[in-house]
Amino acid sequence: MMKKWNVVFIFFLAFAVAGYAIVQYSLFDASDAGLVAAKLQEPEFQLTPWVYVLYAHIVTAVLALAIGPFQLFHKKSKPRGALHKRLGYVYVLSIVISSVAGIYLSLFATGGLISGLGFFILDILWVTTTLIALRKIMVKDIKRHREWMLRSYALTFAGVTLRIWLAPLVMLFGDFVTGYLFVAWLCWVPNLIVMEAIIRRRSNKQSLPIPDSQSQPNL
Repeated sequence: MMKKWNVVFIFFLAFAVAGYAIVQYSLFDASDAGLVAAKLQEPEFQLTPWVYVLYAHIVTAVLALAIGPFQLFHKKSKPRGALHKRLGYVYVLSIVISSVAGIYLSLFATGGLISGLGFFILDILWVTTTLIALRKIMVKDIKRHREWMLRSYALTFAGVTLRIWLAPLVMLFGDFVTGYLFVAWLCWVPNLIVMEAIIRRRSNKQSLPIPDSQSQPNL
């Protein structure tokens, strides 16, 4: 039951943040939306082409965020195999585009080098884990493919955890920039650590030897 509720919670958070991003960046004036408003406060900052790259990053990241749960938490069936494959390619393409855009954005990150480095490493790991997962399925290594996709989605989920962490950090420090320095790392490092622990625990369980009933003494 707990596992089922965990999946429901992940679906809820993923789609809540995806919906929030769509509403925030499509229904309101760009100058009032999130990071755009923050960047406008920086002297001599050139909004273009930065803002167009930001939108490319957001759209593709939201797409990956929404597709991920359907790929990871589904019952295996032959009819769904073709859909899984097509959605998988869309997921991979979305991350390739979003991570390249993210690398560019990290060069102009609010907070300078510390936050920029956090987001830069995130984007490098994001596209790397995703492409490794793609490579694994191409050589029919399903177990490793799933493990690397779990790592990939842990990094995709940084879009959710960033928003969970940011408001409390800004309130704690009383300053957006300081909070942003921390969230650039907190949005993905804990995700990856937790996911790695889950993967290793599963792997250890699967590698445990099965007791041979015939070798047990009769009591």
